Amino acid sequence: MGQKIFNFINHKAYQKLKPLSKSFKDKNHHLKNLIQTKNRFKDFSIQKHGFFYDFSKQRLDKPILKELFELARQAGAKETFSQMVSGKIVNTTENRSALHTAARDFTQDQILVNDMDVIFEINKVNKEIKNFTEKIHNKKIKGTTGKSFTDAVVIGIGGSYLGCEFVYTALKHGIEPLIDLHFLPNVDIDNFGQIIKTINPETCLWIIISKSYTTIETMANLNQALLFLKSNNLDPANHLVTVTAKGSPGNDSSGSGLGSFHMFDFIGGRYSVTSAVGGLPLSLAFGFDTFHRFLKGCHTMDLHALNAPEENNIPLIAALINIWNSNFLDYPALAIIPYCTALSNLCPHVQQLYMESLGKGVTSDGKITNHRTGVIIFGEPGTNAQHSFFQLAHQGSPFPIEFIGVATPVYNKTQARSKGVYNHQELWANMIAQAKGLAMGKNDDNKAKKFTGNRPSSTIVINDLTPESIGMLLAFYEARTVYEGFILGLNPFDQFGVELGKVLATDIRDQIKRKNIDENYDFISLDTATKFYLDILFKGSL
Repeated sequence: MGQKIFNFINHKAYQKLKPLSKSFKDKNHHLKNLIQTKNRFKDFSIQKHGFFYDFSKQRLDKPILKELFELARQAGAKETFSQMVSGKIVNTTENRSALHTAARDFTQDQILVNDMDVIFEINKVNKEIKNFTEKIHNKKIKGTTGKSFTDAVVIGIGGSYLGCEFVYTALKHGIEPLIDLHFLPNVDIDNFGQIIKTINPETCLWIIISKSYTTIETMANLNQALLFLKSNNLDPANHLVTVTAKGSPGNDSSGSGLGSFHMFDFIGGRYSVTSAVGGLPLSLAFGFDTFHRFLKGCHTMDLHALNAPEENNIPLIAALINIWNSNFLDYPALAIIPYCTALSNLCPHVQQLYMESLGKGVTSDGKITNHRTGVIIFGEPGTNAQHSFFQLAHQGSPFPIEFIGVATPVYNKTQARSKGVYNHQELWANMIAQAKGLAMGKNDDNKAKKFTGNRPSSTIVINDLTPESIGMLLAFYEARTVYEGFILGLNPFDQFGVELGKVLATDIRDQIKRKNIDENYDFISLDTATKFYLDILFKGSL
């Protein structure tokens, strides 16, 4: 008996959207015409809570938007989102709740999961983080030699660092860090080598983040850090702190150093920035009050995503547009272009958040998919991106773009004018022009200078780089990703696709281990290619 297939195409809204998508190949539906229709900008943009979303330059109209909303209703997207927020099991393959929203919930007194009060436990951890980080800042906790801490290295990979690094990079432009953060995700020894050049061993705290405390890369870097501390005659017990699951090896009092802060099974790694995973490093960097403001911003967007009706729900509309672009207009990628250097680490975070959540081949009930699940996410800050890959964006294979603008920059000192405008104004001129140029195109008798246009984009605007604004931006991308998963019938909270390479690496690691023990050991039993690469590794050259 063959495997069952999830029939996304069985939704009535899908069956109506498919012929509508074909009609959009007609020249009358070119964006240069769509964006000039009456009230286009007003009807295809939303502003809520200091967050603005403009989708007027997407290749859709009101009839399509109506059917997309109907698709969301038929998929029960808002109902499932509500179940997620209340603690119901939505991570079906791992039989877990998905309660990242509870980590910043200021409205509910209690959420019970397996008789555990989730809100109470999260608040308990946050109080521990607040007390610990205040003692670091007040110099009540110091390193082995009695010197206060000036730096912290975050050892963790994937969701254990990407979101935190994005928020840290964004906030440090406007808030001077009390403790400078460094991130050590990669097992590459040169990643470690670069970090130790920038720190004083005596004044550096090492934060080990791993739910299971068995992640190979993280444990390898922990061992490297322990060797480094001992070689500098420093006691690891005075320089380590862990963020891990209750009961893991890292939670053991003999190995957790100065303290251990719990992370929970009901918060997945890529959604964990507002848990202790981001809470401890960000509170060390900026103080717990700043982290609390960030949580407030996330909560504002969570409430909007939960309560706003489909027609005014920014993350839901963004999710539907992604589905329209990928499954109906056949775009394989989405570029995220923040016109703000402080947001340079947003795209790497969203890459993991989105591609790990939606890059699935089966649905949440175990059926094979027959539709596109997720797209390739990439990006670079503007205007850098314009001088990198916008040639392809304008004249090569098309892909949608998400522009992000920040209304008020951090830098408020005297600015020079160039061609009559200030730098921030020049930045915005480019952002506005790029979206318009992609949509409108340009005719030219010289075919090399002709631009076909009709290339879709959306624009997001936030007011500033305050913790509240960054929180809303982060929670927008989380909610958008979750909504897209629910509508496509996916489980956006597991990640079994990460495992295969790790399993294969175990066998190769065993071969390397044998060679380390016996230098005469030959890799003759291995296939030709694997033996070739391992021989190079041990020779150190081709």
